[in-house]
Order: sequence, then structure tokens, then C-alpha cells
Amino acid sequence: MSGFSNFAVSFTIISILSGCLTLYGFGLNTGGPAIIVWGWPFVGLMTLLVGLAMAEVCSSYPTAGGLYYWSAKLASKNGAAWSWFTGWFNFLGQVAVTAGIDFGAAFFLNAFLDLQFGFAATPGNTILLFGIILVVHGLLNTFGVKLVALLNDISVWWHVAGVLVIVGVLAFVPDNHQSASFVFGEFVNNTGWGSGLYVGLLGLLLAQYTFTGYDASAHMTEETHDAARSGPRGIIMSIIVSLVAGWVLLIGLTFAIQSYDSATGTETGVPPAQIFIDAVGLTGGKLLLLIAIGAQLFCGMSSVTANSRMIYAFSRDGALPGSSLWHRVNKRTRTPTNAVWLAAGGAFVLGLPYLWNTTAYAAVTSIAVIGLYIAYVLPTFLRLRQGDAFQRGPWHLGRWSKLVGTVAVVWVCFITVLFMLPQVSPVTATTFNYTPVAVLVVLGFAGIWWFASARKWFTGPKVQGSPEELAAIERDLDVI
Repeated sequence: MSGFSNFAVSFTIISILSGCLTLYGFGLNTGGPAIIVWGWPFVGLMTLLVGLAMAEVCSSYPTAGGLYYWSAKLASKNGAAWSWFTGWFNFLGQVAVTAGIDFGAAFFLNAFLDLQFGFAATPGNTILLFGIILVVHGLLNTFGVKLVALLNDISVWWHVAGVLVIVGVLAFVPDNHQSASFVFGEFVNNTGWGSGLYVGLLGLLLAQYTFTGYDASAHMTEETHDAARSGPRGIIMSIIVSLVAGWVLLIGLTFAIQSYDSATGTETGVPPAQIFIDAVGLTGGKLLLLIAIGAQLFCGMSSVTANSRMIYAFSRDGALPGSSLWHRVNKRTRTPTNAVWLAAGGAFVLGLPYLWNTTAYAAVTSIAVIGLYIAYVLPTFLRLRQGDAFQRGPWHLGRWSKLVGTVAVVWVCFITVLFMLPQVSPVTATTFNYTPVAVLVVLGFAGIWWFASARKWFTGPKVQGSPEELAAIERDLDVI
């Protein structure tokens, strides 16, 4: 992959046309326009600090294992344990973000099919589409890295052009727009909670979920030219470009709201789709919806790519049940095909509770944020502990490293607690935020396995690129 392709993977997974739009309805009810519009740049800047700290470590250790490999190398002692738990949090987050992206795409596709063909937007139909999309993304990734790289390059321009088209149409076609005071100052609380501060903080999930997946640039470094520079640049540029373009998109979409009640009460279940239709008519609305769906499908494809590379690297070191199966490499495509299908299958399982839990999508996105960001920041924490002993790569933060890393760690601790909290009141079986359950199940499984068995044989990642490892990879090649 070129440096641009490496950037394209992370930019595509961040996907402002996926995260911003799929959680836009959550934002309308949880803080409203004020939190949607002002939460975005605030969270974006905090995310940039996390990304800067991550990029510095990536430059020193550009490997497919990424985060869990970094933890092993940075820990002064018990490196295997740090690596083990970083990898498991990353695995949880990667699977959840794949679920969130393709789950969101299923919502939007179901809305389009409902408008076009009367295919009702029911939980059962949405789950069916969710499964089909995951299968398609699994098949695309099975064909090999060159096809995925080409589609990722196309995806960058699709996202940029798509934002320009959507914002341009919403700016010039509707006869009426909301006032600036509404867009930048209207606070809405439809959660049932009485505290405006609490609700406003919950509303930050829209932005924080969107700013996930940029660790893909790290996971793809073994397939990227000049990885020690291209990987860090891919991480940082994907965040910056998404920060600017996403803010433009959110402001443009919020100005175009014709009826707040119509948007939040739409029968399609997708508020942006209703905003498109109310603003530019049924035909124009469906065309804008198709642009968003295309971007979301690109995004999900890239997420499966990054997820499978992390699974491949982690299982290469025996850290997943059935590791010998998941790190096999397809001899024809030279890609970890079994890992691709584990990524898709795990994502589907996480989305299934939507059949009986109305807040399942918000829970899946919370799981993605918590799993990924804990994995993002553990290497940064270990890097801070090393101090001046840290061996910098060609891309580094210089004297700003300690300050940036400290703020990043504090921010991740805060959002980890925040997004485990109840999002809707009263809390019932259909509104329960099952994020803590999912996180504790995975953490409990990983912890029990570690203390019962893995600590006796898991020694951390192999030395990436060593003759022994390359020989092991050749032995693992198998025609699937």
C-alpha cells in the first residue's frame, strides 16, 4: 500500500458519512443541535491528542499487531500481561466498531428500501440486511488487499465529494433554514433524565464514536511503504480531515432541519433520511440517502480489513481461542481469510440484541468506543512511564510528548466511565445499556484465561519480521 492508501483506510473507517449520520438521531434526542455542533470540535481536538500520542508510538513500532505489540515492547515488566489485555480490548473494540458501521448501514439501507419498495424498517428486516452486508464485506476482503486498497482510494473521494454534494444541496435547495441561534444554541433533552449536564455529556457519543478506527493505519503498516512515517501520518491526517469535513456536514444538516418532530419521529427510523426528504423532496432525499449508504458500505469494508489484520496478528501469537485457524493465510490472495470471517461473524453477534433492545445501536457504539480507546491509550500510558528511555521513531512529538500523552490518558479514563452509564430513563429491559455487560464479559474471559493458563505460555508478540516468524507464516499458508 502507498501512504495515501494507508491514510485512506483510517479515513474511510472514521467515515463522517457513517458515524455522524447513523448517530445523528441519538444526538437530536441527547442534547440536540447545541451538543451535536459544539461537541464535535471539542471531541475532535481531544481525539487528535489521543491520535498524536498513538502516532508517536506507531513510528517506533510499525507492525500489524499495532497496539498490543506496542504494549509488549513498552512495558518495563509484565510485558506479556500488558500485551494480552491491550489485545483483548482492541479485539472487542474492533469487532464492535465493525458491528456499529455495518449496523448503521443496514438502518440506512432499510430506510431506502422502505421508501422505494415498502420494505418495512423493522428490527427483523434490519438484522437481515445487517447480515447480508457483513457477508458482502467478508467476500470483498477475501479477494485480497489490492482490491481493498483500490476501493479505499475511491472511498476517500466518495466521502469528500459526498459531503460537498449533501451540504451543497441542503444549503441551496430548501426554501427555509433554521436560524443560527437554533443550530448553535438549541438544547434538547428527550432522554428522561433531569440533568442537562449529564445528558450533554452523553451526547458526546456521536462524535467520539465517529472518531474511531484510525488505528487501522497502524494495523496496515506491514503492507505499507515507509511505514514508520506513513503510519503516523495516516493516523493524524485521517483525524484532521474528518474533523473539518464532519463539522461542515453536521452544521449543514442541522441548518436544513424543517421539522424537529418529523425528524425524530420518522417511520423510517433514520432521522437524516427524513431531513433530506423534508428539505429537498422525496426523489432528492433518496439520492442523498444513497450517497450516505455508499460511504457507509465503503466504511464497513475497511473496518473488516483492519479488524481481520488485528485478529491475524493476535492469533499469530496464540492469544485467541482457535488461533491456529484464525491466522492461516490464503495462498492465492495472501490475506487472512479466516480472520476476515471471524470479524464479520463476531460483529453480527453484537448486533443481534437489537431484536429485543431498542437502544442496542447506542450500546454497540459505546462498546466500540470503550474497547478501542482503552487499547489506544494503554501503550501511551506505558510510553509515559518510560520517560526519556523511550526510543523515538522518525515521527515524534518532541518536548510535547508528555503533555499530549497525559491529557490523552485522562480523557480516555473519563469517556470509559461516561459511556457505560444509562442513556435513557427509566432503565428497563428494552432500554438497558448493555455496554458494561459486554465489556465485563470480554475482560472477565480474558482475565480468567490469563491467570488460569495463558500467563504460563503467552510470552507476548513474536519479533515482527524475524526469520523465525516469516518461516512460521509460510508454514501456516493454507488454501482455504
